[in-house]
Amino acid sequence: MEWLFYLGTGAFAGVLAGLLGVGGGVIIVPLLVFTFTAQHLPEAYILHLALGTSLASIIFTSISSLRAHHRRGAVNWPVVKGISPGILVGTFLGSWVAAQLSTGFLKGFFVVFLYYVATQMLLDIRPKPHRQMPGAGGMFGVGNVIGGVSSLVGIGGGSLSVPFLIWCNLPMHHAVGTSAAIGFPIAVAGAAGYLVNGLMADGLPSGAVGFVYLPALVGIALASICTAPLGVRLAHSLPVPRLKKVFAVFVLIMGTRLLVSMF
Repeated sequence: MEWLFYLGTGAFAGVLAGLLGVGGGVIIVPLLVFTFTAQHLPEAYILHLALGTSLASIIFTSISSLRAHHRRGAVNWPVVKGISPGILVGTFLGSWVAAQLSTGFLKGFFVVFLYYVATQMLLDIRPKPHRQMPGAGGMFGVGNVIGGVSSLVGIGGGSLSVPFLIWCNLPMHHAVGTSAAIGFPIAVAGAAGYLVNGLMADGLPSGAVGFVYLPALVGIALASICTAPLGVRLAHSLPVPRLKKVFAVFVLIMGTRLLVSMF
């Protein structure tokens, strides 16, 4: 049953990564928390394992998604190149910080982030395009922030990088495609950070390498690789704004369920 759940989670996350540009982690992390809790994995590490596994799975999702966006000419590679150094540093440092924090704190932080994402989608909050891309120093700083927050919530950064790219005058489709490419360095640095920082943790379950749970990773990655290109195709043909509002309600429900589980 766990394998079926991992495959279903990966399939759903892959479609979302290509369709909405929000990063599959918004779905993967809470679903893994519920699954790991049902499996009775060590409570002290449930959030750490969910975050590390989510970021590791996004490595595969982002490759599949960015290739599909690249074929449609929707990836601005100079932007990806400019922001990646800051992304790598910020994400790796963020994963180190997360390894020092308790599951309770990480869960609370994640719930707040879910409410932020849901509100952003429901109200269609997006900055108005009115400036150009910052210079090298500015891109490094922005990358630090996007990478650091993304590592604390186990996402590919789409809910942060897409608004930033729109603010800097990238068209919506290019912002989503470029965000998919930015998700790759986030996922690589984040997964590496959670793996390395979890190696010395005591009492991890069988199948875990650091804070990456391999059975979940394999199931999610296999399914998401197949469905991410489908999400990209759908993004060019479906009413994405309307779908975002439906998804936002789903995110609110998951966030509320996580919040209730804390008490």
